[in-house]
Amino acid sequence: MVYFVGVDVGTGSVRAALVDATGTIRKTSVKEIKIWNDLVDHYEQSSEDIWSCCVRCVKDVCKDVDPELIRGIGFDATCSLVAIDVNEEPLSISVSGRDEQNVMMWLDHRAQAEAKFVSGLKHDVLKYTGGSISLEMQTPKLLWLKKHLKEQWDKSRWFFDLPDFLTWKATGCDSRSLCSLVCKWTYNGRDSRWERSYFEQIGLEDLLLKDACKIGGNVNSPGKPIGDGLSRRAAEEFNLLPGTAVGASIIDAHAGGLALLGCSVANIDESFESRMALICGTSTCHMVVSEGPVYAAGIWGPYYGAMVPGLWLNEGGQSVTGKLVDHIIETHPATANIRRKLRDGQHVQHYLNSLLVTMAAEGNHDDICYLSEDIHVWPDFHGNRSPIADPTLKGAICGLTLSTTEKSLALLYLATLQALCYGTRHILESLKSSGNASIESILICGGLSRNDLFRRTQADVLGLPVVCPEEKESVLLGAAILGAAAAQHFPTIVEAMKMMGGKGIAAYPNDALKAYHDKKYRVFLKMLEHQNLYRSIMKT
Repeated sequence: MVYFVGVDVGTGSVRAALVDATGTIRKTSVKEIKIWNDLVDHYEQSSEDIWSCCVRCVKDVCKDVDPELIRGIGFDATCSLVAIDVNEEPLSISVSGRDEQNVMMWLDHRAQAEAKFVSGLKHDVLKYTGGSISLEMQTPKLLWLKKHLKEQWDKSRWFFDLPDFLTWKATGCDSRSLCSLVCKWTYNGRDSRWERSYFEQIGLEDLLLKDACKIGGNVNSPGKPIGDGLSRRAAEEFNLLPGTAVGASIIDAHAGGLALLGCSVANIDESFESRMALICGTSTCHMVVSEGPVYAAGIWGPYYGAMVPGLWLNEGGQSVTGKLVDHIIETHPATANIRRKLRDGQHVQHYLNSLLVTMAAEGNHDDICYLSEDIHVWPDFHGNRSPIADPTLKGAICGLTLSTTEKSLALLYLATLQALCYGTRHILESLKSSGNASIESILICGGLSRNDLFRRTQADVLGLPVVCPEEKESVLLGAAILGAAAAQHFPTIVEAMKMMGGKGIAAYPNDALKAYHDKKYRVFLKMLEHQNLYRSIMKT
């Protein structure tokens, strides 16, 4: 048996997995990583802390395995910006000036003015980002750095997307992933070039000097072998063999997409183009691939070859999902008492799910969903990524009372889950109205995918089967697929996806609930309309 290692750097932790060639995860390890939030909208990390956690996790999952049997390693990470100075050391991107804080996280929203400026220029490149640039992408963040930390800017040697920083540390090779550059840096994947006029227009033309060496001149598709594999230094850190294949990296959500699209489900179309992949974590990403480009307002893409070779990718998203559910629960007065009552291993969400079943029975409701008739949530507590593409939108709750009981929390929690599902419907309808009408199933992974109520609600709201893979750690599996592709254990990365993707179990929609969710969805859209109306009134 041969093995591959997948390394996933998420928002709050590093994880690694030892995976065999069938896609079965044999062992995992996790380490928390530091986050600084010194100023409002400023979220920073340390690349050295992240790498140290990667080393510890990889050593942990590989410690009982002959290094000869570990053939490849793949990395995914959040689309955070890493700054490295001319001495190849961390370069601060923080107003604090501390060099260790050299990673501007994906959820950092300091570049709001820069994103607004860039979007207002209406360059043609924006047709590949839904018509505007997101402040979560890298060019607004780079523009902020150049404007506000010019001294640091002048000291820079490289700016990496975090996934590419990891492959650089592993191989010593300055290689960039097509996935990261196309999705977050405005690189033209179809023609394999940077759009010079765009960088000149926004004032970042200096990044293209010397064959764009600061941001990427050597570009590879996800899973392509990087350099000569693990460098001697990295191999010693990992306790692996020098030359072990390292695959070109991928963004974390897209790693989940690789594994999900390869998942096999009985009686459900397995063509990649018929599926939407939902990767649920702190935020949620919605991945759809197609043979031709689809331009949808407020939806990122189309991105050529960014996830699956030869296919175009569209990416919708919700800025906070898992984090929003946690926020709703943690800020409610009843939560502390619930935690005292939990049995060993029981999650608060599972407790609330059970409580909702009891409440529905007490109210003679045919389904839990009817309990939320008088409470409605607009879930954009951290702005809207898709399809409105407005980072200034705020969250809203309608139907609050003075109650602080467990039941009041359960109702708010239910309405929040439903609102997240209506957000997915909003994204899906935008894609369909723009020409991508072939979606027949939803595949889901990540934290919220483990919540049965959330899965069933998604199915009922969307009117589509929602599939959860038997192998729960799809993002880690996707990273390992990159390692398998780099080691050339399979002829192509598509073959690796199909052979390692495993099987899934589907939840099917309850058609009897459609009318109720249609009405709730109308309220959902009305809440957006009202928020914009209130803004208009306050500006007059």
